[in-house]
Amino acid sequence: MKPTQNNAEKKTVLFVDDEKMILEVGSLMLQRLGYNVLTTSDGQEAIEIFKNNKVAFVILDMRMPGMNGDEVCLQMKKIKPKIKILLASGYVGFYSEDYLISIGFDGFIKKPYDLKQLTEKIEDLLIE
Repeated sequence: MKPTQNNAEKKTVLFVDDEKMILEVGSLMLQRLGYNVLTTSDGQEAIEIFKNNKVAFVILDMRMPGMNGDEVCLQMKKIKPKIKILLASGYVGFYSEDYLISIGFDGFIKKPYDLKQLTEKIEDLLIE
């Protein structure tokens, strides 16, 4: 079941990934689900965007140049402890679930993902 226009309407998602193609395709998926999407490929810029915008939740890549996703997650949780952050990564084996939870991630989606998988993960993220 995908988010209806009513529960997605006007909600803004911050989508952070250093791969241009992932940003483009993921942004289109999120828009199709009815979300406004802010994107960046830079961790430090993601924190600034997060500080300056009302964001409903964040989808965050782990491995990025400069500031990795774990560092970005920690900073965002300091700013807004209850923000929901979904980790999107193709590198599952590098990180234990306990570690990801300890730094503040609220869910995980393995790249590459499709619209159905993304929808399910967002529903899980927002229900918790």
